[in-house]
Amino acid sequence: MKNIVTIGKRKTSIAKAVIREGKGVVRINSIRLDVYSPELAKQKIMEPLILAGDIAKNYNIDVSVSGGGFMSQAEAARMAIARALVEITKDAKLKKKFLDYDRHLLVADVRRTEPQKPYRSAARAQRQTSKR
Repeated sequence: MKNIVTIGKRKTSIAKAVIREGKGVVRINSIRLDVYSPELAKQKIMEPLILAGDIAKNYNIDVSVSGGGFMSQAEAARMAIARALVEITKDAKLKKKFLDYDRHLLVADVRRTEPQKPYRSAARAQRQTSKR
């Protein structure tokens, strides 16, 4: 019985998934996925499990996620889960299915917010100038 650890990232959220053989129980920060809220984030996390089908029912997945907002945490968790399923099954068809559905299930989105500049209200917005 082997444990595989994978990582998923989105914006400032980092998720670490530990996958092991079991009965298909998925926990996010020690909370079972079937009672996880908000519902939109729950649906996002369930995408790789639905795509994997019966394969996911053979493994227990524990995800610990921190940083960022609830939606970026959900996207980081779904990436970690998808990577874990591909790594433990070593199934090329499953990997192709994930990539065809949404490339961000396996490949990280490297975009980050631009830092705010000194004496400005935002990263690019500048103070309004008066002509008179």
